[in-house]
Amino acid sequence: MLRLIRSRRVGPATFHRLIAEHGSAAAALDALPGIAAAAGTKGYEPCPPGVARAELAAGARVGARLIRIGDADYPPLLATISDAPPVLWLRGRVEALHRPAVAVVGARNASSLGLRMARHLAAGLAEAGLVVAAGLARGIDTAAHQSSCARGTIAVMAGGIDVIYPAENRALADRICDSGCLLTEQPPGVEPVARHFPARNRIVSGISAAVVVIEAACRSGSLITARLAGEQGREVMAVPGHPLDARASGCNALIRDGATLVRNAEDVLALIRPLSLPGLDGFAADSGGESTLPARASRTATPRSATAAADEEPAAAGDRQPSTRRVDDPKPHRGGQNDAPAAVQNAQAVPSGCGPEASAPAGSGQGSSGPDPHPPARSAAASPVSSLAADASPDSTPTATELRRRLLHLLGPSPTDEDSLIRDLGIAPARLAPTLLDLELDGTITRLPGGRIALA
Repeated sequence: MLRLIRSRRVGPATFHRLIAEHGSAAAALDALPGIAAAAGTKGYEPCPPGVARAELAAGARVGARLIRIGDADYPPLLATISDAPPVLWLRGRVEALHRPAVAVVGARNASSLGLRMARHLAAGLAEAGLVVAAGLARGIDTAAHQSSCARGTIAVMAGGIDVIYPAENRALADRICDSGCLLTEQPPGVEPVARHFPARNRIVSGISAAVVVIEAACRSGSLITARLAGEQGREVMAVPGHPLDARASGCNALIRDGATLVRNAEDVLALIRPLSLPGLDGFAADSGGESTLPARASRTATPRSATAAADEEPAAAGDRQPSTRRVDDPKPHRGGQNDAPAAVQNAQAVPSGCGPEASAPAGSGQGSSGPDPHPPARSAAASPVSSLAADASPDSTPTATELRRRLLHLLGPSPTDEDSLIRDLGIAPARLAPTLLDLELDGTITRLPGGRIALA
């Protein structure tokens, strides 16, 4: 099975088609050269046994295990999607894959309110017995993992199981493995590139009964995850935001187009308890009784399409998003994600009404569909208090300009407690006071009663 999926131009869709036509991976491997020859491609060779053995050895060296589709440990919900990964690499506790999961995703450049919402929501879901799934990205994903880490969280990675991206989340990744797990379909050692992130997002939604989006601009990878969730038959939920905050424009559009509005963990629990999905059996009985909120009928939002492209860093030459090709395509390609799954093929779909005027500021790194445009150099062991607190080197005090930039990223039109800003920035109150005063004097921010601050 590993040799088949790592063969040139064989991705998840082609893999499942070949298995259906030939009955087994061995038979499909035998048939590949003939299929390629019939299409005019000479000299086609499947993945050599030595390459597969080397991948297995590399996984063993980092303490990871390989899970094949059809194995008892394969995530039951993920197995139901049309382009399910034939193999997965896992590091951590496999038991996490068999507990009901809810995905919590959102912006990399999240506001202080967004980070607080992610922390509270993830903690509430974890306390109810759910596993929180996310993509290990900066911002909302990181906050969700941190708050649910003690009870078990699943981090789906775009690169190899031994390649932690972003690098400052290495310590978090190690903690995740204590009670949850890291998961990827890529071979060990693979560095993530732009095309891997939409494919990663389909796994995030695929293992989950529902997807909750917290802060997402209209051109963001989080909306790719939401769209995929709708196509996979999952519940799509979103946290509303201020209409003037570009980071909330995607969430507001999702709600307008049919996604369920979420205020807290109880809203999520009320919606998923009635669902009949693999992995949710017995959840209602084990979660402490019925919700105090009325259960709603299952409603899955499939956002309307638009022509806007996903907000991800353009791939370098040779790493551009591939089109779907047949197994007989003559161009060489490294094994792994050879023919693009539906997540990559349709990565441009976003809710209607999200035009350029509603998108996040340039360079904001909105969403989690691709690599951060400005990955900072930092110590691998840095503990990310928040994604923005980690933007500065942990070995130096941020400059006034850097502190001002990080502070403005955390603020939005909705008021934020000053104490929350201090915590998210990871600095002393005395260090923040002069910057707040400067911003107040030049009219950038407004101070409100109760120690709250908002953008003017």
